Amino acid sequence: MSNVVLQASKLTRMFGGLCAVNEVSFDVLEGEIFGLIGPNGAGKTTLFNLVTGMTPPTSGRLTYRGQNITGLRAHRIAALGIARTFQNIRLFGNLSALENVMIGQHLSATTNTVSSIVGLPASRREENKTRDRAYELLEMVNLLSKADDKARNFAYGDQRRLEIARALALNPQLLLLDEPGAGMNPNEKAELSTFIRQMRQQFNLTIVLIEHHVPMVMGLCDRIAVLNFGLLIALGNPAQVQNDPAVIEAYLGD
Repeated sequence: MSNVVLQASKLTRMFGGLCAVNEVSFDVLEGEIFGLIGPNGAGKTTLFNLVTGMTPPTSGRLTYRGQNITGLRAHRIAALGIARTFQNIRLFGNLSALENVMIGQHLSATTNTVSSIVGLPASRREENKTRDRAYELLEMVNLLSKADDKARNFAYGDQRRLEIARALALNPQLLLLDEPGAGMNPNEKAELSTFIRQMRQQFNLTIVLIEHHVPMVMGLCDRIAVLNFGLLIALGNPAQVQNDPAVIEAYLGD
């Protein structure tokens, strides 16, 4: 894991007089599971928004696989191979699980709008391929039996897994998970950790995740960055972070 996939250099985001992210610098390495933790309001989701182009940085630089992506729009960053889930689940509630995952594949579609409208063979082949791929992803997240059910009727944990399947439909190389274990009980979190490891191996992914459940983060992540009031206060392996006095004072407690 010597290659740098994502590099943030003095990344800063101001909202009026509030500095949500304050000159944060870190590298994410190829194939690792990188954790991002800190108290509520520390700037974690804002940092995700900066990486994925949903919010432009005030200053600083973002590099993805050696390419400067600072300030790129979200759709361009997604097309480069960066996908994410959200702290507040964003599914199409009136669409089926299958349709939600199929929509996630639109960036990789190769046929144009005209061929889709008139139903040319290339368009039909692509649609069938997209459907088959969606079924595969639903099977992976144990939702194949609910492929035709509307997303709004899913239990919370199932909605989380469906959102991950939709993100995987983009064929990402870097996957950002914003509190994937939120609302899950300890057993579900343990299953989620196993699933995340499987995803990394099966899809050859690099994963960055925000998570408040400290035992899950410590047991899952290769390295962890800790934010507090927009500042990076620690970066290292789980043991280093867990024993860092600044982290104990700001977040972990005694």
